[in-house]
Amino acid sequence: MHIAIAGNIGSGKTTLTGLLSKHYRWEAHYEEVEQNPYLDDFYNEMQRWSFNLQIFFLQSRFRQINEIRESGRNYIQDRTIYEDAHIFAPNLHAMGLMPARDFDNYRALFGLMEPHVASPDLLIYLRASVPTLVRQIQKRGRSYETGIRIDYLQRLNERYEAWISTYQRGKLLVIEVDDLQFEDRPEDLGSIIERIDAEINGLF
Repeated sequence: MHIAIAGNIGSGKTTLTGLLSKHYRWEAHYEEVEQNPYLDDFYNEMQRWSFNLQIFFLQSRFRQINEIRESGRNYIQDRTIYEDAHIFAPNLHAMGLMPARDFDNYRALFGLMEPHVASPDLLIYLRASVPTLVRQIQKRGRSYETGIRIDYLQRLNERYEAWISTYQRGKLLVIEVDDLQFEDRPEDLGSIIERIDAEINGLF
């Protein structure tokens, strides 16, 4: 079983990944943030480092997917390869932060990888408003995220909604997180787990 959690920056993906991994006693695959050699540079100079950052994420998540498939174990994955290809890279290109030749190169590489990508059995999308994202980003206090602009988060949200509206690669569960505090309120986490259980039971 492979469950993947998708959502904008600050939507709670990593937190929920950890909580679900503990509850189900499944393996967790996290986004490579601390080990990412480009994040600090990217947030300081987006246009210079956007292609490098996206290529790092692309190879990292492709490797994760292969590890999940080959392991034969149950996994919860923090963010998907589709978000990089359909949301983050196109958004950087549209904002003029990734040159056309780099974006075309990126898309060509993803196109070669995509036939070999195994889709998750269940995709969980955490839908959050921009104020919620900002509050969560400030709460966790990552230094390299302090310069993230409101309009950048809004553009990403719009792309997430467009992508989710056409997602057909497997089961999809949309969770509205604005009024949830699943890290601190057991009842909120319990309601999410109940919905996941309902979806999982339909997969067998």
